[in-house]
Amino acid sequence: MKSNLINNYRMGGYLLIAIGLINLRYQTGHSGVVSHSLTILIPGALVLAATWIPAFTKRLESKAVQAFSITLGLILIAYAVIN
Repeated sequence: MKSNLINNYRMGGYLLIAIGLINLRYQTGHSGVVSHSLTILIPGALVLAATWIPAFTKRLESKAVQAFSITLGLILIAYAVIN
């Protein structure tokens, strides 16, 4: 269970990084594209990094953190689509 949960966090982190980079590439020329892309990319990188640090992996297992991260991830994905 634990490795599957951590794998889900890693895939979510990779997803946000990919969406941030795609947003950066396809919106080149628009004002504020770097800040918008970094708003998506940085949380993804932080989630991905947290999955490799044992102290953080224990915290990622709590139901409250899971609910928060899912909510934040969905908000960031919606932000990328709307932006």
